[in-house]
Amino acid sequence: MTLDHLLKSVRISDITGDIAVEVGAIRFDSRLVQPGDVFVAVRGAQVDGHAFIDKAIEKGAAAIVFEQMPDAAIAEGRGSTFVRVEDSAETLGQMAANYYGNPSKELQLVGVTGTNGKTTVVTLLWQLFTRLGHTCGLIGTIENRVGNETVTSTHTTPDSVQLHELLRRMADAGCSHVFMEVSSHAVHQRRIAGAFFKGGVFTNLTHDHLDYHVTFAAYRDAKKKFFDDMSATAFALTNIDDRNGMVMLQNTLAARHTYGLKKPADFKSRILENNLDGLFMELDGAHLHARMIGEFNAYNLTAAYAVARLLDCEKMETLTALSDLTGAEGRFDYLKHPSKPGCIGIVDYAHTPDALEKVLETIGKLRKKGARIITVAGAGGDRDKTKRPLMAQVCARFSDQIILTSDNPRTENPAAILRDMETGLDADGLKKTLVIQDREQAIKTAVRMAGASDVILIAGKGHEKYQDIMGVKYPFDDKETLKKFFYEYAESA
Repeated sequence: MTLDHLLKSVRISDITGDIAVEVGAIRFDSRLVQPGDVFVAVRGAQVDGHAFIDKAIEKGAAAIVFEQMPDAAIAEGRGSTFVRVEDSAETLGQMAANYYGNPSKELQLVGVTGTNGKTTVVTLLWQLFTRLGHTCGLIGTIENRVGNETVTSTHTTPDSVQLHELLRRMADAGCSHVFMEVSSHAVHQRRIAGAFFKGGVFTNLTHDHLDYHVTFAAYRDAKKKFFDDMSATAFALTNIDDRNGMVMLQNTLAARHTYGLKKPADFKSRILENNLDGLFMELDGAHLHARMIGEFNAYNLTAAYAVARLLDCEKMETLTALSDLTGAEGRFDYLKHPSKPGCIGIVDYAHTPDALEKVLETIGKLRKKGARIITVAGAGGDRDKTKRPLMAQVCARFSDQIILTSDNPRTENPAAILRDMETGLDADGLKKTLVIQDREQAIKTAVRMAGASDVILIAGKGHEKYQDIMGVKYPFDDKETLKKFFYEYAESA
């Protein structure tokens, strides 16, 4: 493949050398460069690829794509073609799209962004369209799917080369629709560059990822850029009940649509009943009995329905299929205690103040009179520290008993993380709080404390099957741990 084919439609500032040079793979990690490859120097959050141009040349890179001109000493006499561009990360995505034959244009690609609900909406859409007879792809936090084949997921949104490779695999496998989580990091780092979206969905915006974006405004604007970059042939669907919902669509060229439960919307729903048997809703003028629980899932179901209708699915077929869907693993997953009537345990990925509040509010509405809420929660290390005391405050406001415990401490001291959380508690909050650093012991204690009809919430990790401690991922599954202690205490009773 020639460099001029790869650079098709890319904004180029300067070229030194023969643009028609034959190249192999596209690389942005100098350690992987092979003779004949093109190396793209991308500026990352911690590492600048421009610092490794010399190494890429030494390894035989046929071409170097960069923003800042390297030393003349590097550029002279090494046999590489140098291409200067305005934005290396954007260029990398465009080149990857060209390299893989622009697969997103062969698919109905829909991106879902927002603080909470991305995984559930994407999973619902994959389940829904599969039931409606389509072969679908899914790109998300829990997993990637090519039809019914599962592909390991390492990030909410893969890097741009992996993304276009995956989209090509999906197109070649006969997928007609692909539903994809779009994180704020991915938008800011241009991981979705070169992808053509048929539609975009905004779920909500709350406090998260300020360790990366620093300010809430920057976080909001990263989400908004996803819609800013959409074409006039796409649709943009927003949650009108969220205070930032219409902000997302201010500058988009896409056709604008809204969904919601409270304000007038293009796709309006209303909760008629909400209990542990599921949701009974009025959706777009029709009745829907869904297996999912809680107001937040009413929003997720409404968003999925709206996307289906915007992609020309028949109304009653869509509602019928939607009524039997279960959503994503680790999102309001619940187990019934085998020997304590009415006692249930809920495992949820909630790891932000807003997500915790939504889950706990739902539990508060569903619990039986006199039942207690016992919340087991922690906060991740090497992430936004400002949300830690806020999470503890939410737990205190909605719970009868709190057990603060380790989540994924990563490279931080778990005891220090827990101290950060405790700073958010007043005297009354501290009175009903236990701190048990060992997560397994924390869950065991919660099960031991729970009585008939009590509800245990284990928050923060959801679908994850590990704990990340000092760079090592140790096996750990909240749901399996809960199940183990449920049956252990049932047998000893």
